[in-house]
This record gives sequence, structure tokens and C-alpha cells, in this order.
Amino acid sequence: MTEPAQTAKVVFQPSGRRGTFAIGTPLLDAARSLGVYVESVCGGRGICGRCQVAVSEGQFAKEGLTSAADHLAGESEAESRYRSLRPLDPARRLSCQAKILGDLVVDVPTEAQTNRQVVRKRAEARAIEPKSAISLVTVRLDEPSMETPRGDADRLREAVAEKLAADQIALDSILLPKVQTCLRKGGWTVTAAVHRDGQQPAEIVALWPGEHIRAYGLAVDIGSTTIAAHLCDLASGRTVSSAGTSNPQIRFGEDLMSRVSYVQMNPAKLPDLTRTVREAINALVGKLVADVGAERSDVLDAVFVGNPVMHHLFLGIDPVELGGAPFALAVSDALHLKSRDLDLDLNTGANVYMVPCIAGHVGADAAAATLSEAPGKSDEMTLLVDVGTNAEIILGNKDRLLAASSPTGPAFEGAEISSGQRAAPGAIERIRIDRETLEPRFKVIGLDEWSDEDGFADKIDQVGVTGICGSGIIEAVAEMYLCGLITEDGVVNGAMAERTRRIVANGRTFSYLIANEDIEISILQTDIRAIQLAKAALYAGVKLLQDKLGTDRIDRIRLAGAFGSYIDPTYAMVLGLIPDCPLEGISGVGNAAGTGARMALLNTGHRREVEETVRTIEKIETALEPKFQEHFVNAMAFPNKVDPFPNLRNAVALPDRSQATATPGADDGRRRRRRRG
Repeated sequence: MTEPAQTAKVVFQPSGRRGTFAIGTPLLDAARSLGVYVESVCGGRGICGRCQVAVSEGQFAKEGLTSAADHLAGESEAESRYRSLRPLDPARRLSCQAKILGDLVVDVPTEAQTNRQVVRKRAEARAIEPKSAISLVTVRLDEPSMETPRGDADRLREAVAEKLAADQIALDSILLPKVQTCLRKGGWTVTAAVHRDGQQPAEIVALWPGEHIRAYGLAVDIGSTTIAAHLCDLASGRTVSSAGTSNPQIRFGEDLMSRVSYVQMNPAKLPDLTRTVREAINALVGKLVADVGAERSDVLDAVFVGNPVMHHLFLGIDPVELGGAPFALAVSDALHLKSRDLDLDLNTGANVYMVPCIAGHVGADAAAATLSEAPGKSDEMTLLVDVGTNAEIILGNKDRLLAASSPTGPAFEGAEISSGQRAAPGAIERIRIDRETLEPRFKVIGLDEWSDEDGFADKIDQVGVTGICGSGIIEAVAEMYLCGLITEDGVVNGAMAERTRRIVANGRTFSYLIANEDIEISILQTDIRAIQLAKAALYAGVKLLQDKLGTDRIDRIRLAGAFGSYIDPTYAMVLGLIPDCPLEGISGVGNAAGTGARMALLNTGHRREVEETVRTIEKIETALEPKFQEHFVNAMAFPNKVDPFPNLRNAVALPDRSQATATPGADDGRRRRRRRG
């Protein structure tokens, strides 16, 4: 008879922290032991209700577990009492009372998080000439009479068409029941919102009695980790409010392929992934319009961008075909849809423009970023990279433009790293290691002071030191390499233990201890290997595009996305995350995809421009290229096994390769095959 398991694996989202716990451990205790700060003000007595969590059910192939609600013990007396006295969503549990019985993926709702992820997707400054798809037209109609039996809606269409000098204008059918009421309420004067976009038929999409002057549009970048939304004044072209949130789909999988796998293994759950992202967008819209004192009904047009998996899930399309070759998109061209068909809480007649996708893993977000940065209009050889769980790469100039993607995985966002976490207060985001003493000093999100500065010790209790986020991991590994703590092949040099107590033996490998207060934060050999795999995938993708263009020259590099904007370009090059380039030619461009979405929202000419770019850009599928593996293997080294990096070497003193040797007998963290015989 099989003995019941004595421990269970628990993964907390959206932080991505995970651990193994004894059966019977309260979820709140498990969360706190991992640095997942769930709010609780009653001392775990089940009174305050602040510590609510929800179980994400289904098979999670990447985690190697099946999560189910009954993997938590039944309600305690305190929890049942709370549920009887106060409204509690049936799907939620009080983490202070719920005890672990089996493997779980647990979603910590935003309101229960005390250390929330920092969503870094502001609206970048960009002057955009307004020429939107929406026109507000105020007309006055004659009152009906026995002599003119034409219907009110028909007379309205004719009056609007005459004022716009248009041949014909349609009326959204959803307005038919409202036309007469609106006309009479306005004393036969009404304002019509007319949607005109390219070859699409002109259409009246909204009506107001009398005069109406407010018309807003929504631009949204749906990222696999975060969602950024911008509210724009369609008349002036100004972005009047921006907001962001974590993508709640993270509970179904941290990276794109995890979510594809989740849908493949749990096909009935597809509507859940679609619903959660639409609900998150609706919540952002509520915040945006409240910021400017507007109404949801004032939002008349919307543009959405996202990678292909996010694009499909938002539209309710099964993304499973994107999980394997030939990575077929269900639809790639631009789409014109109604917001009401997507369950979006905007004006009921609002239109949605879906920016076209470039290829199976190069999506509408890459197309929008290309529109924003316009590498195809420059003489300079430009590399545009959006570093995310799936890196999207654009390389070229006005003569030729190529696109590809590379599966970097979630390591750069803190996942798959032993002490990793997403960017949130308490996460280490900057680190320096003294070249002589090998002692670290670091900066955490939420505090201005570094760990060796006055005031840090007094303030650190405000946020704690909870883990290390993507920018911190990049700097930590790069600093270790520059100090000689790891070799160019990525092996932690155990011989350095003679110089510092921070090199710690872990069986056949070694680690570097950064902090050891409430939570031990170390860089393990497996962490370095995860970074190597991620950066090598990105670099190999870039090299393939260079091969296709027949050039080793890159004049400028533009790092897009929240992560790309917050990493130090020098450290990124030290790792070999990006190719050699004059350091002054590297810059972060922020949320370029969001900027492109705003451009397409505010000027229909930009829609035609991005559609033309997608038609002409050359798509390279890295998975099918025979040289990918060769480039990948070379890119595993820091910064690279064969590429010389002259610009970097002129700026930074890199370790001498002849001295970059590992400790005899040290393991590099990879499994080794036993020789037979």
C-alpha cells in the first residue's frame, strides 16, 4: 500500500514564489516563509478576511503538478463563521485557516497583496498628430411632419452624411431603439460619433442629445506579465491617463508556453483565461475614466496589441496551435471588432482595432513597437528587442527589415530563480560587488538608500528584503563574472571561498550569498544556468538575423518593454544578452508597444503604416534554422565564446579568458550522462 505524501508543492501567483511544505501547513504560513506578503491584521484568527486567496485548478505541466480546490482542508469553524457573517466569494479561502493537503497553485488577489508587483508601463512622451477614426458631428433635424414620412434614423444618417460630405453613413443597429428618444430629448439637436477607418464603411456608433464634446480612446498593451492601458483624448491627441496591472492569467502559467500547455491539458478552462484578462482590462478602464472625471460611455474607440498568445486568448481563440511548428495563427491580419462582442465595458458602439501580428511568435506588440521606433526609416542598422518571456527581435534599416522571436522564458522576470521574484517592494533591483573584499551592496525597490548607506537599516523594515527581480539578477550575475566569482562558462568558482565567506558549497556546486536576514538570498549555480539559457536564446536569435542580413554591424540597440527599460545596458552586454554595439548607441525606449498602440489609436494613417510594415517585414523562424544551435552554444559563455565584443572591452575591464577556469571537480549545474561500459 502506497504511503500518502507527507509534503506538497505550492506555487503562489503572481509572485511566482514556490516551495515544498508539510501537509497541514496553513497557506498563510507557507506564503510568509517564501516572502509572499499576504495581508492579515487579525493574527491569523480568521476575523479580518484580508488574507483571501483562490486556488487555480487544473494540470500545470511546467510545474509538474495538478492543483485542485480539495487539496486544501475543509473550512475551519472560524472560516465558516466568517463566511456566514460577511460576503466571501465561493472560490476564495482564508489563507490563515486553509491547510495544505496536496499540490497547489494559489492566486493571491491584488487587494490581499501587501508587496504588490511594480507595473512599469507608463506612457512615453510622444507627439502624435490627431487624425482618429472618430468624428463628433452635431446636427439639427427638422421635426417630423405628415408631409415628410421618412424615418428619424434615416433623416439623421442623411444629415450627418451631408455635414461630413460623405456618400453614405450607416447606423449601428444597437442605436435604433434610442434614436427617437435621443432626438426628442435634445430638441431635435443631437451629436453623433462617426467611425471612419480606411476601407471600413462609415458608421454612427454613438448618440447624445444636444451637444457633446468628449471623445476618448483606449490603447492597451496586453503583456504576458503586465497589462498597460492609456486613455487618450481623440481630439487633441493627448494621453490623459495611464494605468497598469499584473496580468491575472499568470495564475494559469508564468510564461506563454505554460499557458498554451494549460489550455491544451485543460481545454474547458479556455474561457477562464479569456474572462480574467477582459475583467482586468475593464477594471483598468474604470480607473482611467475616473481619473479624468469621464464616463465609460465616452470611450468610443480602442486599439489592442499583444503577443500572439495574448492576442488569441483575449479574443477567446484557442492558442494550442501556437505551441508547436508551424506555429499557425488563427488570424494575423488587422481586425475591426465591436467592444461589446469582447465583453468590454466601453460605449456599447465602440469599435476595437486589433493591430496585426507579424508571425506565429512575433505579435502585434512587436508590430506596434516597430511602428513606434521606425527602424525601417533609418540608415542605421537598428536592433529592436522586447525582452520578455518570449523575446521579440526586429533587425534592419530602410533597406531591409527582419523579425524573429526567441524563447527566453521567465528567468529575466524572476521566475525559475531560487530567490527570484517579480518587481515589487523589497526586491533587490541593483547590486554591486567590491572587487577586493567581494562584499555585496544592493538597492531594493521601495527605498532610495543602498544597503551600505546611512538610513537603510532604519527603513528596511518598511519593505524587507524579499528576493531579487530581473534587473537585479542581471547585475548580480554580471558582477560575479567581473569579480572572477564565476568563469566565462558560468561555473561558480569554489576556489574563491578562500577569499570570501559568501561563496558557499552546495554539494558539488557553489553559490554566492547576497543577504541572510529574514530570508536567505543567494545566487545558485542553477540560477546562473537559467540566465545563461535565457540570454543565449536571445543572442542566438539576433545572430540568425545578422546572418540573414550578412552583417556583424549594429549601430544602435533599442530595448523595449518594462524590463528592457530598467536593465543597465552595460551589464546586459557583459552577460552577452545583447550583441556588441557602441554603448552610447544603446537605450531603453520604454513601452514601445504601448506607444505604437497609441499612435494607431490617434491616427488612422499609422494603422495603414503598421499594416504595410507587417506585409513587407521578413519573418525568420528560429526553430527551423540549422545554425541556431551553434549560435546558442557559443552564446552560453560570458559574454560569448567567439564574438570579441570590442566596444564592450574598450569600456569595461573584462576578466582574462586564460584565467577563467573553474574549481577542479566543480559541477556546473548541468546533469552529466554516465558513460556506458
